[in-house]
Amino acid sequence: MDDARSYFYDLADALQRMLRPGEVFTASLQGEDSDFARLNGNRVRQAGHVRQLVLSLDWIEGRRHASAKLDLSGDLNADRALLEEQTGALRAQRAHLEDDPFLLYATELRNSETAQGDGAISSVDAVRETLEAADGLDLVGLYAGGAVVRGFANSFGQRNWYTAPSFNLDWSAYLERDKAVKGGYAGFAWDTSALRARFDAARHELDVLKRPPRALAPGSYRAYLAPAALQEILTLLAWGGFGLKSHRTKQTSLIRMVENGRRLHPEVTLWEHHAGGVAPPFTPSGHVKPDKVVLIESGRYRDCLADPRSAKEYGQPVNAALEYPQSLQLAPGALAADEVLPRLERGLYLNNLWYANFSDRNECRITGMTRFACFWVEDGKIVAPIEPLRFDDSLYRMLGENLLGLTRAPEFLFESNTYFSRSVASWSLPGALVEGMRFTL
Repeated sequence: MDDARSYFYDLADALQRMLRPGEVFTASLQGEDSDFARLNGNRVRQAGHVRQLVLSLDWIEGRRHASAKLDLSGDLNADRALLEEQTGALRAQRAHLEDDPFLLYATELRNSETAQGDGAISSVDAVRETLEAADGLDLVGLYAGGAVVRGFANSFGQRNWYTAPSFNLDWSAYLERDKAVKGGYAGFAWDTSALRARFDAARHELDVLKRPPRALAPGSYRAYLAPAALQEILTLLAWGGFGLKSHRTKQTSLIRMVENGRRLHPEVTLWEHHAGGVAPPFTPSGHVKPDKVVLIESGRYRDCLADPRSAKEYGQPVNAALEYPQSLQLAPGALAADEVLPRLERGLYLNNLWYANFSDRNECRITGMTRFACFWVEDGKIVAPIEPLRFDDSLYRMLGENLLGLTRAPEFLFESNTYFSRSVASWSLPGALVEGMRFTL
């Protein structure tokens, strides 16, 4: 979408000419040029393409401001007229608004143009290779691929542009009824051999799902949490766990780490990796993000995510667009993939978790269900699927005192949400081997 960049800059120049003395504007562009394919029975059942550009505009005078979000048509003359009409409406609204004490926007010029990934494969080839690799499987899922773009401009002359061609294949291979193996494949560079390896592993797990399921009694079991299972836990933790506002108002689920010195395992280092995800390296207010914000370092809490409003309120620098991770990364450990089952020896191999929620937020205790292909392991071998189990355990145990190790090779996971637009949230996570994980029913 290189043409979108020059188009956005032309609109920014037009906005500059609409300014009156004492006014400031910020303009943030969100766009995509995406292909979608919905799969069922390992066939393409629905395919489509979305190209959209949405402009968020804030018209400011002093500490009063009014904002609007506009769908752009792509016709420069028509969109200029739309912006001129909208700025008049924003001025009229602003006249009736109070000062905003937490308004904060970038004033230091930091221009940038960044590309993440190279989009080396077309969506047509990606879907074709997927169908070939999944031959013989009852595959359902969604493929989304193409470029996501973000832009920023303000009346001080700052211009930022970001594009990220990427893909995300979210799929399940079904055996029968509710028995399925769920997986995904996402990233910036397509690797056919890696895709085939995932479907080969799914075929093996489907064979195990044919065996009679093992019903386990409530209790504590050694467990391996695959990256997708760990993602469910960390996604829940992200709900207020790392934000500056939630910390200052004592609503964070990690309050015991902050106030009582609780720690996770020394192997746990968690950061928001702005430079390594799909999200842009700048905020809608024009603040350039640091490459990395270390949230937990060697088991100790370190820094918070501060968006512009919280940064203004608490006198901290802006380091994120949201106080919710968008590019969360957990440092890998030393456990090789072929060591997982021997080290697990006897216990649970958990590919996925479901419906995670807090059972005691202050103690960071989490409950949820096993889902899809989860297995019982004996003598270092997968022997049977398990009936669904509910776990209820504290993060301080699972990733703290009871953590036995993290795997060496992390997996790149994308959020598959496409509400209004493709999500830019991502995770880079290893698997985790845990001693004595608690299951209640």
